[in-house]
Amino acid sequence: MSKSNKRDKRKHTTASSTALVKGVLEITRSGLGYVVVPNKDGDVIVRPGDFNTALNGDTVRVKVTKENQNSGRKEGKITDVITRKQTEFIGHIQLSTNFAFFVPSTNKPVPDFYIPLDKLNGATHKQKVVAKLLKWEKADKKPLAEVVSIMKEDDENDAAMKEILAEAGFPLSFPEEVMEEAHRLSEVITKEEVKKRIDFRNTLTFTIDPVDAKDFDDAISLKTISKGLYEIGVHIADVSHFVLPNTQLDEEAYKRATSVYLPDRVNPMLPERISNELCSLRPNEDKYTFSAIFHINEKAEIKNTVISKTLIHSDHRFTYEDVQEIIETKKGKHKDEVLLLNKISQTLRKKRFAKGAINFSSKEVRFQLDDKGKPIGIMIKESKESHQLIEELMLLANKAVAEFIAKIKINNEAVPFPYRIHDTPDEKKLAPFMVFAKKYGHTFDTSSPQKIAESFNQLLDDARGKPEQQILETLGIRTMAKAVYTAQNIGHYGLGFEHYCHFTSPIRRYPDVLVHRVVESALAKNIKPDKKMEEKCKHCSVMERAAMDSERAGNKYKQVEFMKDRVGLTFEAVISGVAAFGFWAETMEHKCEGLISLVSLSDYDDFRLVESDYCLVGKRSGRTFKMGDKVTVLVVAANLDKRQLDYELVLTNLVASKSKKKKVSG
Repeated sequence: MSKSNKRDKRKHTTASSTALVKGVLEITRSGLGYVVVPNKDGDVIVRPGDFNTALNGDTVRVKVTKENQNSGRKEGKITDVITRKQTEFIGHIQLSTNFAFFVPSTNKPVPDFYIPLDKLNGATHKQKVVAKLLKWEKADKKPLAEVVSIMKEDDENDAAMKEILAEAGFPLSFPEEVMEEAHRLSEVITKEEVKKRIDFRNTLTFTIDPVDAKDFDDAISLKTISKGLYEIGVHIADVSHFVLPNTQLDEEAYKRATSVYLPDRVNPMLPERISNELCSLRPNEDKYTFSAIFHINEKAEIKNTVISKTLIHSDHRFTYEDVQEIIETKKGKHKDEVLLLNKISQTLRKKRFAKGAINFSSKEVRFQLDDKGKPIGIMIKESKESHQLIEELMLLANKAVAEFIAKIKINNEAVPFPYRIHDTPDEKKLAPFMVFAKKYGHTFDTSSPQKIAESFNQLLDDARGKPEQQILETLGIRTMAKAVYTAQNIGHYGLGFEHYCHFTSPIRRYPDVLVHRVVESALAKNIKPDKKMEEKCKHCSVMERAAMDSERAGNKYKQVEFMKDRVGLTFEAVISGVAAFGFWAETMEHKCEGLISLVSLSDYDDFRLVESDYCLVGKRSGRTFKMGDKVTVLVVAANLDKRQLDYELVLTNLVASKSKKKKVSG
């Protein structure tokens, strides 16, 4: 290579050295960092010495210092921390004479924190605590922190749940100024405010919630307008009346963006003063609400819709179990109203599926815990008509509110609004799924998104009750895009709605608060477009994903804890996933998933993954293990630290072939 060519190449590889890009730092266990840059080609590698106070999960600005012309591999140095993902950590105190250090308990590389003695809040040497990072300037060798709370040494469950929340970036407590602001809010229903609202206090109204719920954020009212025509009110807690923009409460709610529901606790978006008192639609109390009111007949045909601020007085609090009993026995308090609402809801449901909504069934686990939070039982939650009654009315309200805003234009432009959108299935994922489904006799019409949805519903109907039902549902869901919040509305494919938003849970979801504010300004004909709406939507989507991951991790921890006492026992299970290194099986009774490694099967045969069939195939025996197959498993290990279950296969025909193999070799 000539000198001039070398100079040209060197110039080319250093051309990006001044480039600054924004991304999220992910630190591996080895200590190497990667800044994941959205909508860019390739991540930026960062060496540990170039983190510049950034911690795992932080949003940072990185300066690209090297770029390989051939591979495109980039290296860089972090210049700034834009936002921190995690500010609270769990660990131990190391106490010296004049100061203390906090040592975080984490598998990610994190420096020790410096804690002044006046910030220990009573913590002593070696105590387990929650510490909050206060600041870490570039010139500081160590981050400065304070002890927020002292943990019980023997309470492993509490530590595990808090660690899940903290690592996902959810604060474990509310700042004092936020709590003070919440307690200053008045619960008095004023005459001035009543005049601004439609008064529903004399209309029969009730709530339907889980038995252990405390934050009742939706209520239903019903009255007869004329023969065969009814008024159904979907009343939602008016959180935006109390949580005003640019307040400490609002900033904290936005930061969290969602409540997180773990097996033994709720990490709330709002302080209990708001979620469980001021805004909870408790029976026999007047409450401010925001409502979607429908004039509707028994055929579920909507004749008129009104969206308004309202005032309600809940007459009764139902649990889902109460309502289900009324539906099944045709007896109970307010039975006529409950049965009518159920009839209308079921009709709405049938119409929704007929118009292209996809009918995936869902089962959730629910843990029965003792007074120390230890799981003593696992129940499977299934969607019954009582749940569907509320679900359909909430969907109706969410759709109506989104349609109301979608019609409004300002200077011929759409109003910035947090739509809930769901894209059409991923073509790359759909193609292999269709090939696989065809092996079970199911065909797809891909001529339009509507036809794809119809094909999905036909498949789900045909497979119901058959051995392949679980595998087809599981793989079908995986072809689907993830629903997100955005100001760019493309509709909700899974629900079959052109316009959709989240309006019905403002106590636990920040996008609903944003929706309420936009709707209120639209009703007042005083819309001031929020230029940061898309940024807020993206943040809410990120935090929703973090909450879902946390809830999954919390459930997994409890499942491992439950099965720890059952090591050595066998269970009937279903294969729930396959990989080159083994397969996962989920117990039918408890929905506890564990891994059966290829190593544990090596005595029986040499198994290989066949990706197109989602199965493992034995090289000599031809034996297959595919998703949906029923198997018997032995619980061999339960690791709480890794939240991991290990199973071994128990199959008589494999045991027999193993014995035969040993006999021949002997």
